[in-house]
Amino acid sequence: MKPWGVRVLFFVAGLIVAPLCVWAYISFGRPPVAVADTAFPFEKQMVRLPLHKRMDSEMQQAALHPDESTLLAGANTYKKECSFCHGLPGSPAAVGKNMYPSVPQLWESHRNGVVGVSDDPPGETYWRVKNGIRLTGMPSYQKLLSETQMWQVSLLLASAANPLPQSVQDVLAAK
Repeated sequence: MKPWGVRVLFFVAGLIVAPLCVWAYISFGRPPVAVADTAFPFEKQMVRLPLHKRMDSEMQQAALHPDESTLLAGANTYKKECSFCHGLPGSPAAVGKNMYPSVPQLWESHRNGVVGVSDDPPGETYWRVKNGIRLTGMPSYQKLLSETQMWQVSLLLASAANPLPQSVQDVLAAK
């Protein structure tokens, strides 16, 4: 067989063998499907890049201002719809810490003292609330909350690192 024929043979074999190996691993192997399993190689990178590109292309600007009434309404919605997974100030949610990937606790400091997602633009948080994120447990709220409620929660979370009005703190602290 000529050298180019060997190359073509290996190329065709690769096109057939590689997918068969992947299928065999998924069908008969033990791929990581449980929450306690380690991640697939490059799993985070495969998901993060397209997610951020899409959010950046669809991000909107808030039509509301983060005044006390907006933050108070956002706190009421957050407590009812989000705190079960994302926690409250001084009270992280056990459920969120036991999911895969683990759910960010939005009132805790991380990465250089940033609280929750307060370093993200409100439009990015709004996108996440509205659309959800596949394979993370984050649901889409676009059919559950109004546009105004989603913006109120997003503006509240953008303000999480700042002193909040007492009325907002009271709502978030009440059991």
